[in-house]
Order: sequence, then structure tokens, then C-alpha cells
Amino acid sequence: MTARTVVSPAVWAAAIAAHDLPAMALGGGPLVVVVAHPDDETLGAGGYLAAAHAAGTDVRLVVATDGEAAFPGLDADGRAALARARRAELHDALRALGLREVDVTWLGLPDSGLADRRDELADAVGPLLDGAATALAPWAEDPHPDHAAVGAAVSAAAPATTACWAFPVWACVWGTPDEVAVPWERAARHDLDAGAAGRKRAAVAAFTTQVGAAPDGGPPVLPPDVLAHFASGAELFLRAPRRAGAPATRFADLYATGDGDPWDTRTSWYERRKRAVTLACLPRERYRSAAEPGCGTGELTRELARRCDAVHASDFAPAAVAATRAAVAGAGHVRVSGAALPDAAALPPGIDLAVLSEVLYYLSAPDLDATLDRLADAVVPGGDVLVVHWQGWPEEAPHDARAVRARFDGDDRFTPVVEHVDDGFVLHVHRRR
Repeated sequence: MTARTVVSPAVWAAAIAAHDLPAMALGGGPLVVVVAHPDDETLGAGGYLAAAHAAGTDVRLVVATDGEAAFPGLDADGRAALARARRAELHDALRALGLREVDVTWLGLPDSGLADRRDELADAVGPLLDGAATALAPWAEDPHPDHAAVGAAVSAAAPATTACWAFPVWACVWGTPDEVAVPWERAARHDLDAGAAGRKRAAVAAFTTQVGAAPDGGPPVLPPDVLAHFASGAELFLRAPRRAGAPATRFADLYATGDGDPWDTRTSWYERRKRAVTLACLPRERYRSAAEPGCGTGELTRELARRCDAVHASDFAPAAVAATRAAVAGAGHVRVSGAALPDAAALPPGIDLAVLSEVLYYLSAPDLDATLDRLADAVVPGGDVLVVHWQGWPEEAPHDARAVRARFDGDDRFTPVVEHVDDGFVLHVHRRR
């Protein structure tokens, strides 16, 4: 790597501590880790991978290159020898971390050439992510182009049911928290105790070609001041949200399972309580005309029908439309149709209430922008927009509840009038100015 000024790790430790980040979750289904070079996973996430494996997680590792271009001056034979050495070093590092059993898939792509092979990389990674509950890769904003390429490829190739997370490698080494645009609102941390920190140090030391002098006697790729960043006792992780909105096929599949109520909207206490709080938070006793995009099984639609002269309910899943029609059968003032945001059919003009329950965070950024514009056009001045979201982050969703709320708070066409926050969900009502 090109020599650059190394930022003090104390600066980053202070920034991480100041943000009071949640712990990176352990356990769950298969965790597929995709990295550009052997050692990326150990440097950026070695402590977390060891802890996840110890908690029973099936950890799988995919390495895009052999890291053979770490020393550009090597000839072909020298690069081949370095590639063999780095593969062996990775296995030694995994043993030091207690990950001896972890399956490693080597893609054999050219080191320092991944930025020009993003499509090939995504095609290779895609099948390896099938069935993964979580995918972990270097951050797509990391300054190393190979790291950025892997991060982008994983986000693009991951199934809708896979939660994507990322970790910085060189970003925190070369930039200060003020220089690096860290999305703290979707960050988490993993803390290493003394034993875990020692095992990680041993694993890093296994990469002798990287921590020792270069073949020409020059400085190592990972000198002591760089290694200090990865020995801080805390690892930083960033949720890497999908860029595209949740695919319609995902919801069709969900409604096709079991009793056609994939979120147990009819029976679960969470859903029944959320409906009760939603209705209690409506600022007015009665509304003239309401729209409810993403109506689901129609349980909330039926309650809204008692408070509104007219209700326009819609969903882009045909099974949800059928369920809602059954739920409001006989209510002549309720119309149920198939429509997807930001279509005007989902938010007809002249409404004085829009209710969006656990739907906006599934939209792509452009569709979310267009939906806010549509709300501003459809809701009459003085009308209300109620938005409620689960506090978690669905794997299929490009946003979480906080991000959606921030979009409304930053839009001067709406003003907040009600807020409810608890451990389960967050609700806010914004009034059209």
C-alpha cells in the first residue's frame, strides 16, 4: 500500500465510545464472510468471528484473492510464492482464533484488480451467499479499491433475506472520524476481553509476510502503528443496507406460507398492541378520507374504517389484497386495490389521513423520496401522516425506522405533532403544512 499518515487509534477509540453503540449480535444462522485478501477478516473482525463461532454460528469464509500483489516489485514466481504463503498464513490465523473448522472458499481473482471485475465478483459470490442469515464484508467506502469492490459486490449479490454488515479496514487507519463519513446511526461494536484480544494478536502475527519486512528490506505492509488500530479491543461494524427496495416476490413468498399471516397480525400481542397505540395516536376522532398503503391482512384497515368516512387500502401483494377485502367485507366505504408506493393509486389526492405501518423502510431511496413527494401532494393542508415501524431492521429493508423518521424531520412540508417510542416500535404523526 502507498505510505500515508496513520491516524492515532486513540482518536477512533474515543469516537466509538462517544457514540454508545449497541453490541454486534452473536448467534443466528450461517454467517458468510467475504474478504478481498487473506488477513482482512482477522484485522477487521477476528474477535467477532471467534465469538460468533463460539456462540454456535456456522461461520464460512470466502477470500477473493490470494493477496499476491502485496509487494508490486515481485516477479511472477515471487507472486506465486507469496500467494501460497498467504493461504497458509490464513489457516494459521484461523487456528489461532479457534476457527480451525471454518470452511474457506478461495476465488483466485487477481489481487488489486477487483475494482475492474465487480460483475465477475458478484457472480462468484452470489451462490455462496444462498441461505446466509448474515453477510459480512469490508466496508464499500473503505479507501482500498479491492475492499470497496468486495463490499459493493456482497451488498448487490446478497439475497433479500440476508442482513449485510461491513467493517472498515484502512478507513480508520488513514482518516479521522471527522474525515471518514461513518454512518454512526447504523453502527455496532464488538468488544474483546483480554483473552480474545490475545488470540487476535496471535492470529495477526501469523501473517508473517505482512507484519515482517518487505522482500526488498523495506517496511512491512502492517507496521506497528497500523497494527495498533486492530489491537484497540473494539471492532466497528456498519449495517450495509440494500440499495434496491424489497422485492415483491419476497412478500408473495411470505403470504404463501402457513395461514397467510406471516407476521401473525391477527394474534400476536405486538401487532394487537401496535394497532391500539396507532389508533390512540390519531390526533382526531374522525377523518374524512384515509389511505393505508401496505394494508397487509386488513386488521388495521378494519379499525380505521370505524374512524373514517372513506378508506383507500392498498397492497402490492395480491394475497394481502384478498385478505383485506375479506376483513372489511360489507364495509361499502372501504376500497381495497392492488397498488405499490409511490404510485398515485396508493395515495389518492384529497386525503386528510395517510397511515403507513411498517412499509416505508422497505422502499428504495428514490421510491422513498417519491413517496414523500406523493404524500405532500395527496394529503390536504392540515391533514395527518401516521408512520409506525418496528424498531428492528428487516433484512429486506434499505432503511430502518430512524432513517425514515429523519426524512420526515428534514422535510419542511410536514410538522411533527405526535411521537411514541418504545422497545418494540416507533410511531410519529406529521401534519401537512
